Amino acid sequence: MARRGKKYVAVAKKTDKKEYSLEQAIKLAKAASYSKFGGSVELHLAVNLPKDKDAKSIKGAVSLPHSATKEVKIYVFTTPENAKLALEAGADKAGLEELVKEVQSGKINFDVAIATPDVMAKIAILGKELGPKGLMPNPKTGTVTTDVANTVAEYKKGKMTFKADEKGGIHISVGKMNLEDAQIVENVNVALTAIEEALGKQISSIVRGSHLAPTMGKAVKFKIVRE
Repeated sequence: MARRGKKYVAVAKKTDKKEYSLEQAIKLAKAASYSKFGGSVELHLAVNLPKDKDAKSIKGAVSLPHSATKEVKIYVFTTPENAKLALEAGADKAGLEELVKEVQSGKINFDVAIATPDVMAKIAILGKELGPKGLMPNPKTGTVTTDVANTVAEYKKGKMTFKADEKGGIHISVGKMNLEDAQIVENVNVALTAIEEALGKQISSIVRGSHLAPTMGKAVKFKIVRE
């Protein structure tokens, strides 16, 4: 078992089994970080999934007011005309046949895949490669679109996708460590609103557990309060 650092142990003793306010949890999550790089603060939720919804259907996207992610690499599956627009907007690669072959060869070197509706039938064969990684373009996350340029720009600015796993777990980065606490509070609330929209219910009515955690360090339990 890996040996925990003194900082981790000290914070763990203070936070075990306790539930904090969001503001307190942010401070403790920052203090709990022991990574040598900046890292991020991550939101981890465990929810009771609605009986009328399959876990795979609960997904969405959110643009946080304050940047919470690293620079993302974007591939756009589309026709030549739209490929030009995508590249001008900042996409790392755009096209169709060449990208399909690249993915089929096992080279998945991107964070976000965007596609236009007119090529979806042609990239359906990539489901087995992209599906398990959560990268298959989907209308629910806004990654199937006719507005290629704006969609690429949104994701380059930090728009993120999220989804629920089979046990009702939802995980999303809500801020870099160097953000002000108030900025992370704002990001968390915006993320919770997006998740509520995907679930069709208020988080507070179905949440089983809510934690904030640094990229490396102790998770801190907090109570969700929605106005």
